[in-house]
Amino acid sequence: MTHPASEPNQPALDTAGVHGAKSATDAALAPEPILATAGVSKTFPGVKALQGVDFRLFPGEVHTLMGQNGAGKSTLINVLTGVVAPDAGTIRLGGEVVAFASPQEAEAAGVRTLYQEVNLCPNLSVAENIFAGRQPRRFGAIDWPDIKRRAQAALARLDVSLDVTRSLDAYPIAVQQMVAIARALSVDARVLILDEPTSSLDDSEVAQLFKILRHLKQSGIAILFVTHFIEQTYAISDRITVMRNGEREGEYLARDLSADQLVSKMVGHERMSARLREAAHEAQAAQESDEPAQAPQGAQPFIELRGVGRRGTLQPIDLDVQPGQILGLAGLLGSGRTETARLLFGADRADSGTILVNGKAVRLRSPRDAVRHGIGYCAEDRKKEGIVAELSIRENILLALQARRGWWRKISRQRARELADLWIERLGIKASDAEQPIGLLSGGNQQKALLARWLATDPKLLILDEPTRGIDVAAKFDIMDRLLALCANGLSILFISSEISEVLRVSHRVAVLRDRRKIAEVAGKASTEDNIYRLIAGSGE
Repeated sequence: MTHPASEPNQPALDTAGVHGAKSATDAALAPEPILATAGVSKTFPGVKALQGVDFRLFPGEVHTLMGQNGAGKSTLINVLTGVVAPDAGTIRLGGEVVAFASPQEAEAAGVRTLYQEVNLCPNLSVAENIFAGRQPRRFGAIDWPDIKRRAQAALARLDVSLDVTRSLDAYPIAVQQMVAIARALSVDARVLILDEPTSSLDDSEVAQLFKILRHLKQSGIAILFVTHFIEQTYAISDRITVMRNGEREGEYLARDLSADQLVSKMVGHERMSARLREAAHEAQAAQESDEPAQAPQGAQPFIELRGVGRRGTLQPIDLDVQPGQILGLAGLLGSGRTETARLLFGADRADSGTILVNGKAVRLRSPRDAVRHGIGYCAEDRKKEGIVAELSIRENILLALQARRGWWRKISRQRARELADLWIERLGIKASDAEQPIGLLSGGNQQKALLARWLATDPKLLILDEPTRGIDVAAKFDIMDRLLALCANGLSILFISSEISEVLRVSHRVAVLRDRRKIAEVAGKASTEDNIYRLIAGSGE
C-alpha cells in the first residue's frame, strides 16, 4: 500500500506550517485519515496542556510527533487513547466521532498504545503475555496449545521466532518490545501508538524495530511514533507534526522539512525574547574578547570521562570539567544530557569507560560515592527530586551535608540555623524565616535553596540540570550571575539547559549532544546559537 506521504493525490495540508496545497479535486480523491482531531483542548490546574489542536493520522504511514518537554505530546496521546477526556474538540476514528472513556475502550476500537516502559508481566511466559485477559478456551478450560500456536503466529508476523513458553524476563528488553507489539497487533489494531519505544534500545535493536514498523506500515496500519531522536525521526517518518507549548506548530511531510527547520520549529528559535538574545550576544562577546573567563590552559581537570556510557541510555562519551570552569551541555530533550549527569552523580551506573577525579580512576556506584568525591547534583525536576516541600528551608538546605556526615553525627540546631541563614543571605533567598516551609517559596527561591543545599557541602563539582526552568526572567539572570561568581572562586560546574542562550551566557565550553551521543565541543567564536542549533540538527561545524 502506498502511504499518504508519497501519494500524489494527498489532500492539501493546511497553512499552519504545512506544505503543498492541492486542488479540490485532488483532495476529494485522497484517502481519509483513520484518526483525526479537530480543535482539541485540555487544561489542567494552572496549565493549558493542549490548545485547539488539529491532528490527523493516515492508514499505512509512520507519523512522528515531535516537541520539547511540555509541548503537549503526552497529553495528546492520553486524549487519543481515553486516558483523559478533552475539554473541547472532537476525535474521529474511521470518520466517526468517538469519545473513549478509558484506554480499554480505545483498544477495543483498534487503537493500541505501547509506552516507553514495557507494561507486561515479566513472570509470565511470552504466550501468556500476548493473550493475557483474553485466553482462548475449549470446553471451558484455557486452550494452551492454541495460545502457543497463535502466539507463534503473532510473532511470525513480525519476523520474530522464539520460544513462547519461556518466561518474558528471560529475554532482553528489545525482544520484550516485540512481544508488546505482537500483543497489540493480535487484536486487529488499526492504529499503533509508540511512545518513546527506542529509549532503551541499542542501534541494532532500533534497526530491527524499524524493519518491523515498515512491514506493519505496508499492511495498512497507521503508526503514531513519539521520539526525541532526530536521526530516528528521519529514518522512519513519512509525516511529522511539531508541537510547541500545547499547540500544533505545524504538520509536514518529512521529505519537505530539513533537520535545521525541525529544530527551529520545536524550540521556537525565531521567537526568542529580545532579552535572551541580548544575553546570548553578551556571552558571545565575552568569549571573543581578549580576556575570556577560562580556567588556565593545561590545568588538571577535576573530573574526566573516558568512553563512559550505559547501554540503551548513553553512547560512550569523553568529557572533562576543569576547576573554575563551566561546561555547558546543549541538546534537545532525549539527547543524553540528563543521562550524562546521572552517570556523573552515580544515580546510574556506567557499564563502560573510566571516570577520573583529579586524575585518579574512581567508581561512582551511588550518589553517596559522588558526594564523597565532592560532587553535587541539582536534578531537573526540583518538585519531585529536589525539595521536600513539607520541610523547612533550613532542613532542606542541610539535607546533603547531614547525609554526608552520617545521621550519627548530627549537626546541632544552632549550627544548622547559622549555616541556613548564611546561605539564605549569600544567595539572596527571599523568605520570612529559615523555618518557613520551602513549599511556600517561589520557584526561583526554591531553586536557590537547592543550590544552597549543595554549596553547603563545599563541592568541587556542581551538576545543574535545568536550574532555571519554570522561574521568572529576573530570577534566571540572578542565578546565572551567581553561578559565574562561584565559578570564579574555583568551583567546577556542569550546566544543562534547554535554552541555548543560557548555556552560552555562562559556559566556557559547550558540549553538544544528539541522539545520546556527544557530537561536538565548541568554544570561542564557534559558540553561537546558530552553530549549536545546526550541530543539533546535524549540519553544523
